[in-house]
Amino acid sequence: MLYFHIEQTKGDSVLMEYKKKLKALREDNDYTQVEIAKILGTSQSYYAQYENKNRKLPIEHLIKLCEFYDVSADYILGLPEGLKYPKR
Repeated sequence: MLYFHIEQTKGDSVLMEYKKKLKALREDNDYTQVEIAKILGTSQSYYAQYENKNRKLPIEHLIKLCEFYDVSADYILGLPEGLKYPKR
């Protein structure tokens, strides 16, 4: 299983930690941890560890969350807008 984990950020004003984004997305959409855990196929306690930054977020769960909330991975990860990506 692949994992993505941000150890440090440049501060909440520029780069919000993904745990805060996960919680904000869930609460802004009026979901419980139990409901999101069910979507991810995991337990509430396991999901809670993502929000508490006690467990690394697997790529597979990041993808499911992006699809569910209809947001980009950049948004959840707190990456700044306008990043340049390599051209192919």
